[in-house]
Amino acid sequence: MKIHFSILFILLFVFGNAQNPDDEDHFVKDNFTKKEFYIPMRDGVKLYTAVYIPKDISNKNKYPFLMQRTCYSIAPYGENEYRERLGPNKYLMQDKYIFVLQDVRGRYMSEGTFTNMTPQVDRKTKIDVDESTDTYDTIEYLLKNIKGNNGKVGQYGTSYPGFYTAAGVLAQHPSLVASSPQAPILDFWNDDFLHNGKVMLGYFRTFPVFGVQKTKPENKAWYNDTMIKPTSEDGLKFYRDMGTLKDGYEKYYKDNFFMTEIMNHPNYDEFWQKRSLLPHLKNVNHAVMTVGGWFDAEDLSGPLNIYKTIEKTSPKAKNTIVMGPFSHGAWAYEQGKHFHNDIYFGDSIATYYQKNVETKFFSHYLKGNAKQDAGLPEALMYDTGAKQWREFATYPPKVAQKVNFYLSGGTLKNTAGQGFSEYYSDPNNPVLSSDKLKDFNGFTPKNYMSEDQRFAEGRPDVLTFTTDVLTEDVTFAGEIMAKLNIASTSSDADFAVKLIDIYPEDFKPAAKKEGVIYGNYHQMVRSEIMPARFRNSREKAEALVPDQKTAVNFRLQDVVHTFKKGHKIQIQISSTWFPLFAVNPQKFLDNPNFATKEDYTKAFIKVFDDSAIEVEVLK
Repeated sequence: MKIHFSILFILLFVFGNAQNPDDEDHFVKDNFTKKEFYIPMRDGVKLYTAVYIPKDISNKNKYPFLMQRTCYSIAPYGENEYRERLGPNKYLMQDKYIFVLQDVRGRYMSEGTFTNMTPQVDRKTKIDVDESTDTYDTIEYLLKNIKGNNGKVGQYGTSYPGFYTAAGVLAQHPSLVASSPQAPILDFWNDDFLHNGKVMLGYFRTFPVFGVQKTKPENKAWYNDTMIKPTSEDGLKFYRDMGTLKDGYEKYYKDNFFMTEIMNHPNYDEFWQKRSLLPHLKNVNHAVMTVGGWFDAEDLSGPLNIYKTIEKTSPKAKNTIVMGPFSHGAWAYEQGKHFHNDIYFGDSIATYYQKNVETKFFSHYLKGNAKQDAGLPEALMYDTGAKQWREFATYPPKVAQKVNFYLSGGTLKNTAGQGFSEYYSDPNNPVLSSDKLKDFNGFTPKNYMSEDQRFAEGRPDVLTFTTDVLTEDVTFAGEIMAKLNIASTSSDADFAVKLIDIYPEDFKPAAKKEGVIYGNYHQMVRSEIMPARFRNSREKAEALVPDQKTAVNFRLQDVVHTFKKGHKIQIQISSTWFPLFAVNPQKFLDNPNFATKEDYTKAFIKVFDDSAIEVEVLK
């Protein structure tokens, strides 16, 4: 069977054996005994679990548990079949723990029915279940049935397993002393498949993984027959030929339960609300280290908002956040010279994180005194412009000052103007999200998060606002708000905002990739999209009144980025961003997901000079 490279990458890297094979290939088999069994949950459903137990375990040499619960398979299956790597990094593997891997409900060898982002329950009865109760029941079973444990449990996971880790925090089991949700999904309304409710078309090829139920125990992927195979190196052709989101859904995924749910729930209704973890993250009573990547195209919202929420609701929790110059889960493997897309950030950054942060976190709380602080920074944030780690006692930093950059006449100013800028948006000729056509064949987007944006500048449907050359360094550290005042001739529109770092014309990087022109490089630092229909309420969409000045305010995700002396800061604004996001028909519909080409409406859109980008600047 031929597996697309992007799928293989995800299976090997994010959800499985994160480290590349080396001269320690036999370490696991030489040092661990593997056991596989079903663990019964309180409602009778049994979850398939693999446990790797150190061979030197004894009543005098006890070990803690380090657990990952996943929807992506705990393969290889069979007690004589061993993984080449265990745990989130090789250093923890070498230190030895009781490593636990579990297929969650409805996935692979486990019983039950799979639900995307399992809602938390009120636990009105003894058999009400969710991911936190499954975590609790698993821990109880392990403590009672695995001899030689020291009574402590840690958990970790990246991406969807990051969600299971975050949900597991809510188990509040007394033996659970350390949790590390990494690139966790928090709320599908603004992670992965949706951004502010806008369907991320760049995820189109992933739906089989999440929207096909299995009918029996499976030790291999049962959904492969519904995967869409690339037909051309020009991945853009697939999306152009597909037509509308409705056309793609009806052609490929009419029987896919997850895409059907997305298509039928365009607003932030009860279906989405009950799948958010944020309202439940209260009274956290153990150590939590949330990890993310500044260039994570999938789950950037999750880590930032989990950390901030725990800070507010559980001030006594040992709460840490780490954000590095990584794509989705890239802290799990070492790449030597660390690049994201074209941009070099330094050497051995993943190894630094693994040895000095992740290993220290779990070692301290699982093998040391869990009641004492591990001595990690409150916030360890990589400055993606200065290209160095920074430590903060609070995040966002209290010393940062809010500054407004007003969008006026193609420039960024410190005072509001009285005019407007205007562009012409045609859904039939959308602004492209990248000029790398091969990337559109990918399983999920990745490179666009720091991609050169010169290809979009100069289009009549893209507004640009740029500073003069900076005479000193300017560091943004914290949240970003787009505060747009717009008017459109249409009854609906999206607004995509990009924050860009423009390099000097003579820029010479410390390390480079062949064929890349770094002089005048327009590196995207942050971006987000907002449907105007949700400007006042996510629960109830509202049409725009044509030609009426209207406020559209929304958050871009955070940054810690220094715009260096000699660089420029730029903002780009457009109303299409294709094929990363589905095209807005620009005609208000109760459910825009079912828009047809006949609904596509051209529009003249004004952005008034009192619009601003509000940032937090370190002085």
